[in-house]
Amino acid sequence: MSFSAPPTADTEKELSTIEQMITSDGTRTHNSLLDPFVANLTGEELRGLYRDMFILRRIDSEGVALQRQGQLGLWAPCRGQEASQIGTARALRRDDYVFPSYRETGVVYTRDPQPADFVRMWRGEEGASYDPAVMNMAPLQIIIGAQTLHAVGYAFGIVQDEVDQVAVTYFGDGATSQGDVNEAMIFASSFHLPVVFVCQNNHWAISEPVTVQSQFALAGRAPGFGIPSLRVDGNDVLACLAAMRWALEHARSGKGPVFLELVTYRMGPHTTADDPTRYRDKSELDKWAARDPLSRVETYLRSTHDLDDQHQSEIEQAADDVARELRAACLGMTTREPLAVFDGVYSAAHTGLEEQRAAYADYLASFEGA
Repeated sequence: MSFSAPPTADTEKELSTIEQMITSDGTRTHNSLLDPFVANLTGEELRGLYRDMFILRRIDSEGVALQRQGQLGLWAPCRGQEASQIGTARALRRDDYVFPSYRETGVVYTRDPQPADFVRMWRGEEGASYDPAVMNMAPLQIIIGAQTLHAVGYAFGIVQDEVDQVAVTYFGDGATSQGDVNEAMIFASSFHLPVVFVCQNNHWAISEPVTVQSQFALAGRAPGFGIPSLRVDGNDVLACLAAMRWALEHARSGKGPVFLELVTYRMGPHTTADDPTRYRDKSELDKWAARDPLSRVETYLRSTHDLDDQHQSEIEQAADDVARELRAACLGMTTREPLAVFDGVYSAAHTGLEEQRAAYADYLASFEGA
């Protein structure tokens, strides 16, 4: 259900509606809005989405393990959000440009990265986590919500160039309270820009529940800016794929921006520096575990005979292979000497830079023999 007017008391019930196509128990349901956008999707293609999600979960668990073993400084887990990321990202064209937050490991996966691209930034090595020009994806953004402004700026360029690309930006429920996100939506609406705002509502902005930030569905905010929105079961990969195709068609056809709220759940910590047991109940975790995005697709695919034990074994082997390559790439990285941080800052050396280099060298020397 899309919305074209600001929410009122009369529309509160409508705003609670969540578009769904595969239920938690693996049952395929009819959806008049979204069905046309996946009408030609084959069982093999849906199995491919399941494969992607399975591999993503394996990548995520490997990232956590590498951080716990001291190989990464930090990791932002995405367990539980596999359907939101894989479903929406697989709907994109290669030339659509993505502006992520810091948790979109699954979106990175769909852009054909090298194994080291997943961990370079989290390890603190030279360069971004990947080459944005190759990936058509901006670097991971740590500043909450800032990427939405970047996406809108890029979308403005799309209009000026008169091409049919779409800019897509991902952010969490917490970011909707940031001024950047609201300013981005105002600008996008005012200039009718081809940008899709994807809010992964995982229910927790670190330790703050989404119910503290908003008394109404987040999808209800966008119509106040003149932006149509859709509230989707973020644990349903088929619904996420269809919803993104719906949004892309809207944006690419010159109708302006779209807002998707993907209702999902962060099963792990906010980052590996966080302890979620301090602020959420195990009963809540158990409730969402029953809505697991992978198990529902597996159940459905087995019921249609598009997934069997041999397929599952091949998928598990592929996931282990990707994790092995990821670990090898991480452990094989060579860290630059500390003073190399000054190399390439300017095209030519100057006295100010040399003074800073010397001061930093003295600082490092102060630890020798300590």
